Amino acid sequence: MRLHWILPLFLITACQPETQEASTDSEAGAATAYARPESPEGASAYIIAPQDGDVVQRGMVTVKFGLSGMGVAPAGIEFPNSGHHHLLVNAAALPDMNMPIPADSAHIHFGLGQTETALELSPGTYTLQLLLGDYTHTPHNPPVISEPVTIMVE
Repeated sequence: MRLHWILPLFLITACQPETQEASTDSEAGAATAYARPESPEGASAYIIAPQDGDVVQRGMVTVKFGLSGMGVAPAGIEFPNSGHHHLLVNAAALPDMNMPIPADSAHIHFGLGQTETALELSPGTYTLQLLLGDYTHTPHNPPVISEPVTIMVE
């Protein structure tokens, strides 16, 4: 197999002028800036079940999500006055409201538009809280967030 054409191709490619200009720091910052969508006045998220103070048996615990004044839409679908749920489980603090909600064991995403889930919980105390995210997983302005619900798993 002859490879004599590789060197000229490399030289032609390497000598081509750069066609894309490097962005300045201010341009890069503008590219990452994001205007959070406004949430309608009175919009609220809430946990239907379990209720605050409930004592539940270990194993699968069903958590049902509630939303008022807005609609549910999957992640990636930009639709006015809508978003999808994120369940915060024993989160040490609320996430940065100007950034997409992290995805980890304390911030569970429901980007398909789910309105309930079953969690495998071992014995202990758990604090659950819903936070609605827009199509990019970013909280609305003001954030649509539920009151925390604390449950005991036996």
